[in-house]
Amino acid sequence: MKQKFGVITSTCVPLPLENVDTDQIIPARFLKATDKSGFGDNLFRDWRYGKDGAVIKNFVLNDPTYSGVILVAGKNFGCGSSREHAAWAIAGYGFRVVVSSFFADIHKNNELNNFVLPVTVSEPFLKELFDCINSNPKTEVEVDLPNQTITNKATCNSERFEINGYKKHCLMNGLDDIDYLLENKDKIEEWERLNK
Repeated sequence: MKQKFGVITSTCVPLPLENVDTDQIIPARFLKATDKSGFGDNLFRDWRYGKDGAVIKNFVLNDPTYSGVILVAGKNFGCGSSREHAAWAIAGYGFRVVVSSFFADIHKNNELNNFVLPVTVSEPFLKELFDCINSNPKTEVEVDLPNQTITNKATCNSERFEINGYKKHCLMNGLDDIDYLLENKDKIEEWERLNK
């Protein structure tokens, strides 16, 4: 069983770039592996490290000023190819929530399938978050999955976000699709017995 979702309160890592595609999230050369482990080490690899392997100090993941389990990203996050490895990398790095004003559909579903919650907010709310994090990196955000709300603790402004009911149930109960089927095994067998 995976880690259950409830209410998460955390500082944030800001990535105020639009149209971040899956090749930037996890470059294609790392896609040979079929095991999810280790992908977090290569999240945003080409932005974090130079060709010689040297750390690029001004990239946000290398800046100790920012930390937390919430990534706040610009509009159209996860566009490009449908590689699930991008969600593996985000989860593997330790992010539990990604906030943006728009997600590419396939990437959004890949995040949900990997126990990362994509939270879609309005453009003004996203701008306010970036402004608050930039002025105070200790700004906290509360993401309340049961009530489907996100709150900027610096301003107390909140928005409601949408999520598929099935995915919400799975996240709150720490279930992937297989776990969900196993949880309902008795009901499935009963239905089969009645419909022979």
